[in-house]
Amino acid sequence: MPAFPAPLLEVAANSVASALAAQEGGAGRVELCAALELGGVTPSYAEIATARDRLTIPLYVLIRPRGGDFLYNDFECEVMLRDVEACAALGCDGVVLGVLDAEGRVEEARCRALVGAAGRLGVTFHRAFDMVVDPAQALEAVIGLGCERVLSSGARTSAIDGAAALRALVEQAAGRLVVMPGAGVHAGNIAALAQATGASEFHASAKRALPSGMRHRQPGLDDMATGEWRSDRAEVRAMVSALQDLAAREIPAST
Repeated sequence: MPAFPAPLLEVAANSVASALAAQEGGAGRVELCAALELGGVTPSYAEIATARDRLTIPLYVLIRPRGGDFLYNDFECEVMLRDVEACAALGCDGVVLGVLDAEGRVEEARCRALVGAAGRLGVTFHRAFDMVVDPAQALEAVIGLGCERVLSSGARTSAIDGAAALRALVEQAAGRLVVMPGAGVHAGNIAALAQATGASEFHASAKRALPSGMRHRQPGLDDMATGEWRSDRAEVRAMVSALQDLAAREIPAST
């Protein structure tokens, strides 16, 4: 039987500390972002530059000017274009982007401009894909743009729930690009997700809440004294180990 394809875990890191934890845990790639509670937005220039200086694994940067939908105006597209150019100048390995029109289709003209600005950088089409009206048609559009992968939950709240749709996308792509499941992925389900979808790249934040180190608390302002969310090295390592175990058993990616 064919062996399971070489697996890769990408970690959505919301800080340099998270990115380093992902690297130490064995992740194959980092997607650097900010504000995970909003689904992720573009991190600061300094955060990107510092991560680039510290990481030895591939660094991709989320290009998203705000939370909410993926219908962007001219000013937002200009900001995204400049962010892509900044990532290229800093020596990042890739960018993660996506723009839709009001009817839920891939906005090919705007996306093509962003992909063009990326130049030699790799390009992932992000979970804007989960909001399209016709996934099969959208996948062909993303392939036509020259993207190397698409991140998706199969248009469900978790990739496990969307496994059947993800498997269909993997089969449709037929090696023309990577379909990377993401959303609700953890060490306890990543092997089952791999078997159910036939995918070989996976996306997770592996985050855990860290308590605040502040001893002084201002009465009535508890929301300003919380800790942070950070990618957990042990969780990353557990996911990588689960994928490696699956590959070592030579379980086929699809049946």
